Amino acid sequence: MRIGEAAAAAGCTPRALRLYEQRGLLPPPGRTASGQRDYRPAEVARLRVIRELLGSGFTIEDLRSCADRLHLLTQDPPPRCGATDAPEGSGSGVVGRRLAILDAEIDRLTRLREDLARRAFGDRAAFGDRAAFGDRAGADPPPYEPVPVTHRSPAAPPAPATP
Repeated sequence: MRIGEAAAAAGCTPRALRLYEQRGLLPPPGRTASGQRDYRPAEVARLRVIRELLGSGFTIEDLRSCADRLHLLTQDPPPRCGATDAPEGSGSGVVGRRLAILDAEIDRLTRLREDLARRAFGDRAAFGDRAAFGDRAGADPPPYEPVPVTHRSPAAPPAPATP
């Protein structure tokens, strides 16, 4: 399939696909008789994995350090990361470093949530006391809406400001 089709199938732009090739995340694709890039399903599957990992917070540099093993994640089911990276909890390897970053962020957000609840509703709210929600006493606390996270490659232009 051509570059536009491959990019659309993986949820990215042709420009991002070329960037991943230039940075060594994707091997050079085959070429048609006219010299156009020609992507196979295995390359599109690898591109999807790259997009998922970037969306999970890994950087292009993180992925470059293990680019020779990214194809393993296209298998169904993928092998355990411990087989291709340092064991979980060892604190080394790309996955171990990313897990440590995520754990630190979870801790930070937990403290932020507790502080906000304490300031807004008193000490009881920080510990899940429903009575602290005032007129909603006894009711479930309001649901938290997930905030969508999007990834923009470093080469992508900034999103236009909305009026």
